[in-house]
Amino acid sequence: MRHGKKINHLSRTASHRSSMLANMACSLIEHKRIQTTTAKAKALKRFVEPIITKAKAENNDNVERNTHNRRIVFSYLRNKEAVSQLFAEVAEKVADRPGGYTRIIKLGNRLGDNADMALIELVDFNETYDTGAKKKSSRRRKKAADAPAQQAAAKEEAPVEEAAPAVEVAEEVAAPEAEEAPEAEVAVEETAAPEESTEEPSEEAHDDTKKDAAE
Repeated sequence: MRHGKKINHLSRTASHRSSMLANMACSLIEHKRIQTTTAKAKALKRFVEPIITKAKAENNDNVERNTHNRRIVFSYLRNKEAVSQLFAEVAEKVADRPGGYTRIIKLGNRLGDNADMALIELVDFNETYDTGAKKKSSRRRKKAADAPAQQAAAKEEAPVEEAAPAVEVAEEVAAPEAEEAPEAEVAVEETAAPEESTEEPSEEAHDDTKKDAAE
């Protein structure tokens, strides 16, 4: 029974499994991405990431330490070209990354045997998922999000400035009506004044008739 044994042997012996993972690691370092089954991709991820960490030694100025790390990596990969490319190109590219050098992307099932396929690649060599591009896009999104807010603020300020002339026009329109009102009252008074003048002679005429009757 395999209780507590988490290593996937991939239906191979130890020597066959180590040789296969070494060849896949060399191909991954050379081409930066390879396509394989999901089980092999997960096994390769556990195999190659400690090797990349060895290539990315912290003390690069120590020649003896670098030589020792090269020998350890060569014992796993067994390919001089892959080792030199790993220490020259890949180690420089992943110098600032504290781990997680590879990415597994599932591709679906294979037509022949319906095996679950996946793509394993080095994260820093994929320009599509570059972190710098994401940061730039987020800044652009922030600027684009701020632009509508500024336009909305400008629109809110614009009606307030236009409302003041409207009130002044309303006051100007209402002012002539207030001025016309006294003219109307004067006209009424002028029309009423002649009526009073006509009434006064009538009273005097009555007085004269009374005096004539008394005499």
